[in-house]
Amino acid sequence: MKQILNFFKRLFKKKTTAEDTIPPSAAPTDAKKTTQSDPDIKHKQNISKNTSIKQSPASKPKKKPWSLNNFKVEPKEGETRFHDLNLPLSIMHAIADLKFIYCTPIQAQLLVHTLTGKDATAKAQTGTGKSASFIITILSAFLRKSFKNKKGAPRALILAPTRELVHQIEKDFKDLAKYTHLRIVAIYGGTGYLKQQNQIKDRPVDVIVATPGRLIDFMGKRLIDPSRVEIMILDEADRMLDMGFIPDVRKIIYKTPHKDKRQTLFFSATLTDDVLRLAESWTTKGAVQIEIAPDRAAADSINQIVYITTEDDKFKNVYNLIVHEQLKRVLLFVNRKDTAKILYSKFQRYGQNCGVLSGDVAQDKRFKVLESFKNGRINLLVATDVAARGLHIENISHVVNFDLPHEPEHYIHRIGRTGRAGSTGISISFADEMSSFFIPKIEEVLGHKIDCEYPSEELDKPLPKPMPAQPSSKPKSNYKRKPYKGKRRPCKPKYHKRTGPRKPPVK
Repeated sequence: MKQILNFFKRLFKKKTTAEDTIPPSAAPTDAKKTTQSDPDIKHKQNISKNTSIKQSPASKPKKKPWSLNNFKVEPKEGETRFHDLNLPLSIMHAIADLKFIYCTPIQAQLLVHTLTGKDATAKAQTGTGKSASFIITILSAFLRKSFKNKKGAPRALILAPTRELVHQIEKDFKDLAKYTHLRIVAIYGGTGYLKQQNQIKDRPVDVIVATPGRLIDFMGKRLIDPSRVEIMILDEADRMLDMGFIPDVRKIIYKTPHKDKRQTLFFSATLTDDVLRLAESWTTKGAVQIEIAPDRAAADSINQIVYITTEDDKFKNVYNLIVHEQLKRVLLFVNRKDTAKILYSKFQRYGQNCGVLSGDVAQDKRFKVLESFKNGRINLLVATDVAARGLHIENISHVVNFDLPHEPEHYIHRIGRTGRAGSTGISISFADEMSSFFIPKIEEVLGHKIDCEYPSEELDKPLPKPMPAQPSSKPKSNYKRKPYKGKRRPCKPKYHKRTGPRKPPVK
């Protein structure tokens, strides 16, 4: 019987294996079999449908490529359109996103020459659009003449005196180059040493914007080779001269190709004899010289007031001005770093949400303070002349000069932080016993007189009681332990759980 059962088992196994191996075309078409395989067939069809939907992104409608028809600007007398400059389409797309309709005066006069490769020396203040002019020049030149460069060998080099200006130029470049493949790296001191090194080592870079000190450091380590620079930009040359950066700038320029083999653009807010001498030595003989007078435009859009007061009453006047007018975004300038620190702590004690920006503040904290001021978390920013140039902060209603600057040009840069992009602004200065002597020099540079008046009764109100100053650390106790004069008792032997009390040492 066992043999018969094993025989039948072998027969059934052979039949099932034979049926499994039959191809689907040769399979019998019974109704029962089809009904049993229907769920499997439906499951397979659903899977095929889902996979077909996921694997066909081309079925979505394609977006139409951007064209100049999406950015129509009508011609206007006395205005220059970007359409008239024959710029690449990727640059025009970015300009349309930024809503730049007509060129500013410096852009209209400068781009006509720089787009053809000519050198230029321009007198222009920050806020006039000069950054966009040299960025557009770099982008159009590199897009029309592509070149595969090496790591650490930029095609364009931009030098600026302050870290804030370097950071702003980097941001403006990325906004205008977002539809291109061109890459920029910012090099400045105070922070991000290893990060900046890795950005240069990782892959080739087209443009480097830098402060002179950190750039020379990287050049000494052979991380940056400026021997292939095609376009050289010097921004705020007069400020670099005042800050003592010119020897470092000379070292950098001597490492670049000869001025006949590169394009050099030289920008300065003032064209003194020293600045012109530097411009002539670093640019070619056929360089174009352009002078834009933004002082008059700034005077027209900014209401300037000077209050005659005393050194003791200045803080009271400024505090009452902010509280009475309910000012929400004020930039307060001082001449000294220690004055900025003192005013910062004073305003905090009087309940003002303020920040401080000076050379003593670490670079990471500077960026955080500026971001808080832009977002409105800080309504008052106490700053030195570090913030006088290179800052693009919208909707600054008032610029207050707690101290009048010693140089009249610095006054123009300070008040230029308000009344930007055609909007109106207010500049209020406080002249005490000493700084009032600077007013005639400022009026001479402006070309007109400034209204001087005494503070009103609202500004002369007595100050409220300040909040108690919060100590930075706990006060140290004056208690001193008196020395022990008696006999010291011998230490008691300690008890151990397993061995019991320790025996005293044998003498």
